[in-house]
Amino acid sequence: MKVAESEFQQGSLTGQKDCPVNSWSVGRDEESMTISANITEPALLIRISQMYSPQLSAEALYEATRGVWVIGSRRSNVVFAFAVADGIVREVYEILSWHPAGTTPYKTRPTQDVSINGRWEFVGKVASKIIREKYIDCTVAHYFKKGAVNPIMYV
Repeated sequence: MKVAESEFQQGSLTGQKDCPVNSWSVGRDEESMTISANITEPALLIRISQMYSPQLSAEALYEATRGVWVIGSRRSNVVFAFAVADGIVREVYEILSWHPAGTTPYKTRPTQDVSINGRWEFVGKVASKIIREKYIDCTVAHYFKKGAVNPIMYV
């Protein structure tokens, strides 16, 4: 697995990934190998590729992931939300509650971008270390059917 030097310095990786492994797959960069996640918890995969940048702050990543989504009542059965960009899990959040879009404060997104009728947002927190270590930097591309455009996938 190819790992950025800064990730070693931050202590987030030790060179060996503790993901549930069901296959190896080639990442976007053919030199990098990524481990496929086998998600066992009730979760939502939320594709945020259009808003994602490696330079996003932790708060901006959270706010990009938590809202605003067209999502049905099944949302109440979900425990975790995975921030997914380019098929890779970038962060995992524990969902605490759901709210109509634009009804909870955002610091990094303008009000007009989040106040959309008929959409939802969650309030949450970064998942436990055990959950994060299990999934961050793993690929979840295999959960999305080729050509699927919905940014939300229930797992």
